[in-house]
Amino acid sequence: MTFPVTESTLSADQLNLYLQEKYHLGKAAKCSLLRTGMNHLYLVDDPEHSIKYVFRVYSYGWRSRTEISEELRLLELLKENTIPVSFPIVDKQQSYIQELQAPEGLRYGVLFSFAMGIKIPLFSPEASYTIGRTMAQMHRATYQFGIDRIHYDATTLLHQPVQRIHQFFNQPSQEKEFLTRIADSLQTEFATFRQMELRTGAVHMDIWFDNLHIENDQTLTIFDFDFAGNGWLCLDIAYFSYQLFQTNLDLDLFQNKMDQFLQGYESVHRLSNDEKKIIPILSLGIMVFYLGIQCQTFNTWSNVFLNHGHLIRYTNGMKRWINHHQLKSMM
Repeated sequence: MTFPVTESTLSADQLNLYLQEKYHLGKAAKCSLLRTGMNHLYLVDDPEHSIKYVFRVYSYGWRSRTEISEELRLLELLKENTIPVSFPIVDKQQSYIQELQAPEGLRYGVLFSFAMGIKIPLFSPEASYTIGRTMAQMHRATYQFGIDRIHYDATTLLHQPVQRIHQFFNQPSQEKEFLTRIADSLQTEFATFRQMELRTGAVHMDIWFDNLHIENDQTLTIFDFDFAGNGWLCLDIAYFSYQLFQTNLDLDLFQNKMDQFLQGYESVHRLSNDEKKIIPILSLGIMVFYLGIQCQTFNTWSNVFLNHGHLIRYTNGMKRWINHHQLKSMM
């Protein structure tokens, strides 16, 4: 018998022929696999036109056509507002989304502009300023802009992820007890946010070094809006600050970069006191959410590292964050 497929990797050579047929590419264009994971990425190099692209093949059943269309609508808005993002490319029929019949079923694909520059895990304080300024410019464009995608709130950030975590890690542990306490405390905190001065709109939700290409500290391009949704704009700041903390173990260096980031952000838009107050709290909620995502997508990409050891490391990182920000009510 022929077994059904959970996740296939499409042939780069066959995709190359497909993309040459669909898009205005030169005959010498070459498609090669960049990486698999949440979605699969292919580098498309067109030497005839001296240009590169990235073709994203969404995992089967991961995003609906509507969700992808809304992601692209957000990117078009940002492009129109001159925000430096990787944007979608239309095909010969003026369409963005390709339908690909993979062994596991229908998958979608989108061709994106190539983000110039490189990923720099330990970028400089000057680059931190640029990231902050660019994020604020993005938020100025997405303020009160809604998309037909997930709303990030207590239900989607806390309640649903905790259920997934408990289903995946089905044995009792101190780490699960810790996450349950954190989620309960965060639920109480989130209930108070309704009375606060918080801007809302479309958010990226995944801005960190892995989704940025930087050139000379002054120029950057943001990409991978796969987790874009609706919520408090300071969610983006909260996620960035947590990732900056985890990748800069020297606390003085972290604080210097964080200060530069906030200066860059507030050179475009001042943060309210309420926004500043809740950023460390939101960071914890986002980390609960992403652990839930890892459990949800275990069959496609998390099988190597998602185990109890990972859970220990993950929660230890959250505890370091809590101690650094003296969030005693969270423990």
